[in-house]
Amino acid sequence: MTEAVIRRAHAADAETLAALGARTFVETFGHLYPREDLQAYLAEAYSLERTRRDLADAAKASWLVEVGGEAIGYALAGPCSLPHEEVTPRCGELKRIYFLKTAQGGGLGARLFAQVIAWLQADGPRDVWIGVWSENHGAQKFYARHGFEKVGGYGFPVGRTVDSELILRRRAETFAAISPQLVFDEQTSA
Repeated sequence: MTEAVIRRAHAADAETLAALGARTFVETFGHLYPREDLQAYLAEAYSLERTRRDLADAAKASWLVEVGGEAIGYALAGPCSLPHEEVTPRCGELKRIYFLKTAQGGGLGARLFAQVIAWLQADGPRDVWIGVWSENHGAQKFYARHGFEKVGGYGFPVGRTVDSELILRRRAETFAAISPQLVFDEQTSA
């Protein structure tokens, strides 16, 4: 079997990231929304222009997980934009982490998650926040195992549909043992 590679995404990866983002969102959540709502959300959240802006933003980082040159998963992190009164400019957020359905369950998610957390902690410990759908119990269990706690909620719009999202946080002081070594690896075999 070909070994998986986790690497930072660059401007040249914009089309791959936009397409993979839309595909994984539809695979994961597409059945929940009316067609018009889903299409409106995808056009905004996963457009090529939006993806290029995210990749060009020095405060954000994206990663791709590839097997045999095919992108099967990705993540996006940056400054926290969740609506919570305790969010400060120093806070980081895991904004997205998704895999194709066929690539889930093999441990790559945990490896990608570790890479993202190491990047978020590179300049010293800081609070990390995550928004997660209230019905995504598997993700909630994963984040709880990694020290995140529910601290709030909000309405997440997908077109005209508004989902109930949970806001999770892991405090800065719990990250003291994170190794910054992962941050500097351009490419990590998984």
